[in-house]
Amino acid sequence: MTEETPGFDEKPDVPSGATPDDAEPKAAPQEGAAPAGDASAQIAGLTAQLDQVRKALEERTADLQRLQAEFQNYRRRVERDRITVKEIAIANLLTELLPVLDDIGRAREHGELLGGFKSVAESLETVAAKMGLQQFGKEGEPFDPTIHEALMHSYAPDVTETTCVAILQPGYRFGERTIRPARVAVAEPQPGAQTLKAEDGSEADDDKDNGPEEG
Repeated sequence: MTEETPGFDEKPDVPSGATPDDAEPKAAPQEGAAPAGDASAQIAGLTAQLDQVRKALEERTADLQRLQAEFQNYRRRVERDRITVKEIAIANLLTELLPVLDDIGRAREHGELLGGFKSVAESLETVAAKMGLQQFGKEGEPFDPTIHEALMHSYAPDVTETTCVAILQPGYRFGERTIRPARVAVAEPQPGAQTLKAEDGSEADDDKDNGPEEG
């Protein structure tokens, strides 16, 4: 005769009116699980913190861009000032050389630029030209008070405007800077010459208009 082990086939007692599911034991709630409301609050808090971090990052980025722009402007200003100071220094040096160049020019005009003096003079002129010195002023060009200095004045019948008829001393420029204006003698049209020309032109036109009529 087989003995049955008590407890294995026996079912737990179920109260009357209860379903079988009520007899099964329910799982105990896990410890530390946050309610749904607390999770939403944490997400909202993290989102707010993220927004603050993004705002701070945008402000720092704007500050960095502004500093970078100011630094670039500072570098350009320093470079511009450096170039200006260099140009002023070169212009001052070339200004001191102008009397020597004038002497060289006069010696050349009188045929005295000979031998070793000629070689030294030409070397000096070459160096001055490499540094940017340019000579200007030619006979026959219109008088410009911004680059010419009139030392002599006369009237001439063969000019139609104030003209440089003689270069007494050449002018020099360095880049766009005029170191010394050209000193010149100028000639203006004869007073009344334009009026006479205009009258002559009018008379010629009248004669042309009053020509013989065809019959």
